[in-house]
Amino acid sequence: MLGKKKLLLLTLILLLVACGPLWGSPALNGAIPSQDVGPGSNTLTPFQPKGSLPPSTVTANPVVGEPTQTSVPQFLWISPAVPDKLRQSALASGLPLAVESAAATLRLDISRATDSASATWIYALVAPFPTTTDGVSLAELQNSWAGASNGPFAGRPLWMDEPTLAAFTALWGAPAVGRVSVASADLLVDSAWADRPAWGIIPFEALDPRWKVLSVDDQSPLHNDFNPAAYPLKISFSLQPPAFLLISGNRDLGKLTVLAMTGTTALVRATADRMEKHGVLYPGEGIRTVLRAADITHISNEISFMEDCPTPDPWTESLRFCSNPRYIALLEDVGTDVVELTGNHLLDYGQAPFLNTLDMYDQHNWLYFGGGRDLQDSLQPALVEDHGNKLAFIGCNFAGPPNDWATDSSPGSAPCDFTELETEIAGLRLQGYLPVMTFQYNEYYQSFPTVEERQDFLEMASAGAVIVSGSQAHMPASMEFSAGTFVHYGLGNLFFDQMSHLMSDGSLIYDTRNVFVDRHVFYDGRYIGTELLTYIIEDYARPRPMTGPERLEFLQNIFSAAGW
Repeated sequence: MLGKKKLLLLTLILLLVACGPLWGSPALNGAIPSQDVGPGSNTLTPFQPKGSLPPSTVTANPVVGEPTQTSVPQFLWISPAVPDKLRQSALASGLPLAVESAAATLRLDISRATDSASATWIYALVAPFPTTTDGVSLAELQNSWAGASNGPFAGRPLWMDEPTLAAFTALWGAPAVGRVSVASADLLVDSAWADRPAWGIIPFEALDPRWKVLSVDDQSPLHNDFNPAAYPLKISFSLQPPAFLLISGNRDLGKLTVLAMTGTTALVRATADRMEKHGVLYPGEGIRTVLRAADITHISNEISFMEDCPTPDPWTESLRFCSNPRYIALLEDVGTDVVELTGNHLLDYGQAPFLNTLDMYDQHNWLYFGGGRDLQDSLQPALVEDHGNKLAFIGCNFAGPPNDWATDSSPGSAPCDFTELETEIAGLRLQGYLPVMTFQYNEYYQSFPTVEERQDFLEMASAGAVIVSGSQAHMPASMEFSAGTFVHYGLGNLFFDQMSHLMSDGSLIYDTRNVFVDRHVFYDGRYIGTELLTYIIEDYARPRPMTGPERLEFLQNIFSAAGW
């Protein structure tokens, strides 16, 4: 009997051992527990590969009591090629960063395919503003990258920051030795200006007015008809796997505004004569497409419309001007949105024609500024909101004559009160507007400003205007930058009959035929750049685009006058 009892006891002990330990924690899936080597340690089990993440565990759902999977810790790796704006967007996810790609569970890097989850990044080919080259082909750009010694910039290095270099190296391969110069993003524009002639590649969001944007294969990201599908300087980035949404890109057409600024318009004398002979729209036929393509088109019309205006005489020596009311069709045809009234011929035939002219502008829903029905009206800025950009146009007549200025009880142009202008501009900036300041200044037939003119224009720049523009000049003048403000001392004529000008020494100059149209670009509440469009007036009336040699000579002369 005793032997049987011993046998039964031994059997029970064996059964209990087989069911599990008699004390302590249950074994985990047969794994060998790790050895505790110190306070807070969490040494991996001996069979787990080095560098791998701990396995997920199963816990009870506190709501329904069903098993749920504990998420694996996520680590994000961001490629050195990722531009800073996209990098900052990804960092906002709050995920910890992996030092290297192999240790990450999520990777943000260049993608060879574009899909709804990727971010499309637009880059701009740029050069310092006083550059006469307007565009290149992709082949010319890639040949320079590869080391060719010919081409538009004859082997000059491309300036860019480190992420841009990494991105285009991944796209095109490593550049030839000496073909790329690297600087931090905040130093690029100054470095390139100091290294002229120079060029560079920058992300669209890094554009600065001191850059000139060059087209590539006839596409420019500054244009509102830009076709991203046909543009070669774009790169897609994607997050794999797609754990959170990326910003879709760095250029949104819905945030871009193009403003076309023009010089003097006076539909009188020979210009009006040609309109009578060839049709009212004749002067604008060579320029209307560009002006109409702008989101906002500015016209500085110095003449009032008047019923019974005398038949235009091309050879009159009188400086008393009016325009036939039919001629407003020309301003309508070129897409006018905002009319400047700083001119000094508005009251040549008295107040009634000018007041009727203001009524005509109101009927066309055109804004006006720099003049008005009385002094207070003349001082009011024209406020425009377009694609999220807030622009404020403000102007004054510095040159006079005094009887052209508005008063508390009479219409006319706005006189210049610099203290009031500074206060107004500063106030507009506080309201989120980008002020565009224009002058009817004293007329000088030279391509550079006088000391007094420069001082007054720069004073408006210091007050906060992002553009300061001279509407008085019948001869185009130079420009400069002042702390991010573009200051242009004169654009020349737009629609006016000055084919030449007799100087005091008896010589004739023909620079009065040259025309600037400044195409200013604003994006997401910021002024980002200007394109100088150039024309030459023919037949006393109609501007047409300059030829390549004409444009080159004209720009070289203007840039030289600017000290560039």
